[in-house]
Amino acid sequence: MEMNNNTIDENEISNFSSIADKWWDPYGPFKPLHNLNPARILYIKNKLTSYYNIDTKDPKPFKNLRILDIGCGGGILSEPMARLGGKVVGVDPSEKNIKIAKTHSNQSKLKIDYINSSAEQLVEWGEKFDVILNMEVVEHVSNIETFISSCYSLIKPGGIMFIATLNRTIKSYFFAIIGAEYILRWLPKGTHDWNKFVKPSELRNYCSNSGFINIDFRGITYNPIKDNWSITSDLSVNYIGNLNKRKL
Repeated sequence: MEMNNNTIDENEISNFSSIADKWWDPYGPFKPLHNLNPARILYIKNKLTSYYNIDTKDPKPFKNLRILDIGCGGGILSEPMARLGGKVVGVDPSEKNIKIAKTHSNQSKLKIDYINSSAEQLVEWGEKFDVILNMEVVEHVSNIETFISSCYSLIKPGGIMFIATLNRTIKSYFFAIIGAEYILRWLPKGTHDWNKFVKPSELRNYCSNSGFINIDFRGITYNPIKDNWSITSDLSVNYIGNLNKRKL
């Protein structure tokens, strides 16, 4: 498959491909994402049901939504979205990640369209989505401005994008790299490059310059005592946001 690799960082893809078989191991190198998932899913569900005026008691609240999970990895966020009824497309430039995701979704009897490709390629194909999940991806691409612009092109007018990443602060260096990769060893060494972390002000500019409106960021904070994550006002390390494409 020929792909437009404008924002793909081949070194990042190689790093994630080397541990692709560990995506569904809750105690493996992707343990932090497994632990983070409940907070992410709750945030997304609350925002979408409110934004689209969906009955919160509906067991399949996303049944009328076409959802794109960019950088889907092994599918640990795509699958919950499909269980909530979403028509999910997962895209990832790592062929190994996509193979793992397809195998697991088949075992789980979930209908998810996984594609070994990039956001830029989907733009060329003319794809459009109600919702884009852009979770823990921007700190791994080679050109954030181009990547965000591609995301904007993929959203239908009035659609919504969720974005999560890491702030570039001294605190995030100690927590996300020294702590997570070297002391606690939650992540393989070299998973993150602190210089590629993105300040909320920078990300806000990238998004607004691409045309996004109603940009709102919230912190995601880890509680070591409860061993869980929650949405907070502290954006100093991890943060998540939602933003819209203007309606026609």
